[in-house]
Amino acid sequence: MLEDTLASWITHQRWFAGKGRPIDTLRIESDTSLPGLRHLVIAVQQSGVTDRYQLLLGHSDHLPDRLRHAHIADGLYDALHDFEVTGVLLELMASGTTFGPIRFRHLPGTAIDTSLRSLVLGAEQSNTSLVYGEAYICKLFRRLIPGTNPELEIVSALAARGAKHIAQPYGWIETDLDDQPTTLAIMQEFLPTANDGWDLALASVRDLYGAMPDMAAAEAGGDFSAEACRLGLATAEVHRELAEAFPTDVVEPPEVKRMVEAFRRNLERVVAEVPELAPHAPVVEAAFHRVEEVTGAVPVQRVHGDYHLGQVMRTTTDWIILDFEGEPGQPLAERRALASPLRDVAGMLRSFDYAARHLLLDHSRAEELEERAAGWTAHNREAFLDGYVRGGGSFTETDAALLQALEYGKAVYEVGYESRNRPGWLPIPLAAFTR
Repeated sequence: MLEDTLASWITHQRWFAGKGRPIDTLRIESDTSLPGLRHLVIAVQQSGVTDRYQLLLGHSDHLPDRLRHAHIADGLYDALHDFEVTGVLLELMASGTTFGPIRFRHLPGTAIDTSLRSLVLGAEQSNTSLVYGEAYICKLFRRLIPGTNPELEIVSALAARGAKHIAQPYGWIETDLDDQPTTLAIMQEFLPTANDGWDLALASVRDLYGAMPDMAAAEAGGDFSAEACRLGLATAEVHRELAEAFPTDVVEPPEVKRMVEAFRRNLERVVAEVPELAPHAPVVEAAFHRVEEVTGAVPVQRVHGDYHLGQVMRTTTDWIILDFEGEPGQPLAERRALASPLRDVAGMLRSFDYAARHLLLDHSRAEELEERAAGWTAHNREAFLDGYVRGGGSFTETDAALLQALEYGKAVYEVGYESRNRPGWLPIPLAAFTR
């Protein structure tokens, strides 16, 4: 049976979220024939919990060598790896066609070049992205969550406002799950000559670590602070555009206290898991308490939700912000929830710390370079916040207290994550509590 074949194959795919747990049942919920392709939505039950995934299958009695890695069984293969058939996705988006329950759409006024070949990006863990020529990148969401993906919602709204810090959206694919329009894929402008923010930051850190012993971060050849300032400015501009495009609100002090209580409960859980965090708990508690003393309302709005250096690209003219879908493991309601824009600021500041300390993990001079790591982080934090304020971002005394609590809350989460998944990286978030 096809279900048994897929159950055996899917556990070995990097985007499968249920690795390490046996599959109870696998059921095909929908099976739609597209030109040259077969689109499946499957329901996988593990330990009583059901997740849905989408597959695009191709069939070939004589699979060419270039597709051996995509083989499933009995002439079936993962068709996203086959440029000879994936062009149909462009054609269907361009024409706005519907096949059974699958709807292909494009943004009004956009033209899609349907002649381009696709190439699968290999670095992704939870989705699969196809790059068409040097024009488009089409992200297909493997694990399906009923509802419109926040990335489609946000970039469409910002594009309509002429926002300059996003990749232009072109089209999307959707179906209905649980009576809700559900995003299957989104296609945006590809940025072939842009540089990843994480890579640029690491290059700056390497320059500093290789410089003369008495050289400060601002003096090293690869000083990142000008870019950090521009990134802060771009972040503030996107926050302003989000506030104009979507509803905003305020959170009163009792709700702020409930947020802090959630941070505190997580702190207790992580301290129980990671004893090395326990000596730092009083510092974190003090930061949480300062936020509990806030007497005014805190503005909230739509935010990025998973903001770090890996989510931004530097083009020849400016910074572009990507991946507005939020944290993929969270429910859509949480990813759409209004939050303080300082949540994004805290995420980026923590990312600076990761960039500075990542290269110390296996460095023979790690202890000697510790002060430089702290200096690089402080230098670029200041530049980012300066750009954020210059771009119109708020940073009052209350904001400063809230930002510190959000940073500590993020660092506590990171301690738990690294302890479970990358124990060798644990020193990075632990260093956040000793500054």
